[in-house]
Formats: sequence, structure tokens, C-alpha cells
Amino acid sequence: MTISIDGQRLWSTLMAMAEIGPTANGGNCRLALTPEDAAGRRLLLDWCEAIGCTWRVDQVGNLFIRREGRHSDLAPVATGSHLDTQPKGGRFDGILGVLGGLEVFRCLHDRGIVTERPLELVVWTNEEGSRFAPAMVASGTYAGEFSVDDTLSRRDADGVTLGEALESCGFAGDMPVGEPRLDGFFELHIEQGPVLEEAGESVGVVTGVQGMRWFDVTFSGQSAHAGPTPMRLRHDALAAAARLIDRLQVHALSDTSGATKVTCGCLDITAASRNVIPGEVHLTVDLRHVVEAELDALQSWFECEMAAAGEAFGVAVSQQRIWASPVVEFAPECIAAVEAATQALGVRYRRMMSGAGHDAVYVSRVAPTSMIFIPCRDGISHNEAEYATPEHCALGTQVLCDAMLARANRPT
Repeated sequence: MTISIDGQRLWSTLMAMAEIGPTANGGNCRLALTPEDAAGRRLLLDWCEAIGCTWRVDQVGNLFIRREGRHSDLAPVATGSHLDTQPKGGRFDGILGVLGGLEVFRCLHDRGIVTERPLELVVWTNEEGSRFAPAMVASGTYAGEFSVDDTLSRRDADGVTLGEALESCGFAGDMPVGEPRLDGFFELHIEQGPVLEEAGESVGVVTGVQGMRWFDVTFSGQSAHAGPTPMRLRHDALAAAARLIDRLQVHALSDTSGATKVTCGCLDITAASRNVIPGEVHLTVDLRHVVEAELDALQSWFECEMAAAGEAFGVAVSQQRIWASPVVEFAPECIAAVEAATQALGVRYRRMMSGAGHDAVYVSRVAPTSMIFIPCRDGISHNEAEYATPEHCALGTQVLCDAMLARANRPT
């Protein structure tokens, strides 16, 4: 039996959620565990309770909404994402994955369909990391990457701990972190890049997530007057940083596969002045690749180029790797379920790796997992201009529905 989701209802639900924490240019601001985030959670729970679902909250605020199956003793099949946003975020990043899951539950409720396995809709806390660093900290805690105490003690820019914020917004739960164990997890998400749109494809069958490594780099030279100091006697920290940035860009652009990605997102010049040679510069470096061995090689190359830049300009250099996320390969059986659902709809699609991190990265460590991507306009995300069409939102949700049902109703 084919179960068709209600695309208009899904879109109306997305637009209703967007009314919470609106920004001036059509986006949203619902930072994790703020009153706006809590209001979004309460609205979702109202919708879920209306169709007979129950819910629990774990000790780091992850929200698990349950739709019972015929065999409640079996591990559930889950979907979900996050409701928190960037300070000037969009209406679809994360939210689509939550409300798409709600639409699946609503369709099943409308038709009185009970799956063999229970279903869970999950809202992961603080996926964005905008308020509490790092990103995806609560799904990481669920998967055992972080301890509960460490997560609860993380502070925002105002010194408020995550645990205090949970208490304040009413979502401090007592369910042990790591429960329930999942039979499978599917996350629907906008692509957050331009690949699908550029190729005229409607669905991305996500096979994994590229590896990522973050570094803080410091070049330490000597401040001096810009006029009297000869070029050959300078120790210009900014010139060394610029050399490194240029070399990273050239290296990444020489990879015709496009798999190598480098980004220097932050650059800070200590005591910057127009007529002073920069004596100390701090920058961040983000390295990404879809193959772990290639990511190792990229890191080694970066470290050599960093040292060479320091030597060329007579400055000291130091670096600290502050985060590393290995290449993730999703479960073949979940990938196959998504691909089969997409093929049955007869739409153009591609298998692809995700370029961004998602809660599915951590969940995949403890449960079979895959993701579904839909295009977003111009590849823009983390931006008020973020947009996905009603048709693509509905299509992605239909694929989600069909993949979940195939997984939840398979023979036990």
C-alpha cells in the first residue's frame, strides 16, 4: 500500500514553526535552550500529543517522541534532527528533518496504520553549537563521545551552563542518556550546498559524511614601523599567514575531484594598525576530505606548508588541532532503503557524501543510519535567505516515509 504524505500540511507546519523566533529578513533565531527554542519544542509536542504520541527527555535535553508499534519490545526506527538555529539562520536547516518526521507520524495516524516496530521522532539538543560549543554535543553524548557531566557543564558566552539552561527552559529530563537504543535512524535535511540544484537532481541519497579537522594557528613575528623597516629585515606574521592561506587554496583547487576542501574562516591580527608590521596573527584552518587516508595526507601537507611559511618570513609558528571528525560511512542497509524509496518515485537523484556535520554522524556510531538530502536554493544555508521549495520538502518527506516503513515493517 502506498502512503502519500500531505505536502501542503507539511509546508503549513514549517511556516508555523518559522513564526517562532523570526528575524528581520525572513529567517529564524532560536538558539539552543532559549525561550524561543523551548517554544518551538512545546509547539511540536502539542502537535504530537494531538495524534496520541508520548514523549520523554534525556539528561542532556534530547527529546524522544514515540509512536507505538505492534511489538513495543522491539528497538524503534527513528528519524529527526534539530530545532535550534544559527543567530541569523533559516527556516529549513534541521527543522525540516523534525517536521518531516511529524508529517510521517500524522499520515500513519490519519490512516490508522500501526508499524511492526515502534517509531521515534528525535529532537537533538544544540546541534548548531551557536550557543554551547561544540556543535552536535547532545547527539554526541547520546553516542558516548562526551560525558553527561561534561556536556551539562559547557557554558555559553554569558557563563550560563547547558544544565542551567535546560532547567530554565523546562527541558531537563531524567531519562538515561543513550536510551532508547535504535534499530535505525534516518535524517532528512536540506543539502546546504549547491550540488543537487546545479545538477537538476531532486534527492541526495547520502552515503556518509566527509572527515573534518579544525586547527588554531598562531604566527609570531615582530611588530615594527612600516616605514623605516626594510622588507628583507621584517618578521611579518600576516605575510606568513597570507602565504599559508594562498598555498592552501592553490592545493585544494588543484584537486579536480573537488574532494579536498580548505577554509580559513577566522583571522585576527593582534594590535592591528595601518602602519605597523603585524607581529602576531591567529587564524583558523578547516580541512575536509571524503577519504580518511587523504585527510591524513592533507593534514601532513598543511603542517609542512605552515612551517615553510613561517621560515620564509622569519616568524615562529604553532598550531593546535582542536577538533577531528573522521570520515563516516553510513549503514548499507539504510542507504539501500533510501535509494529504493527514491527509485520508486522515479525522480533524479545521486548518491553523495555530506559536506557538513549532522547529528547522524554521531548516531551512526550506535545505530544503522542514513540521510536524505533535498536541494536548497543557491546552496545557501545558515542564512536568513535559506530556502527549499514546498515540492522538494514534500518529496524528501515522502522518501523518508517510505524508507522508514520499509525498515520498521521488515520481518523480525
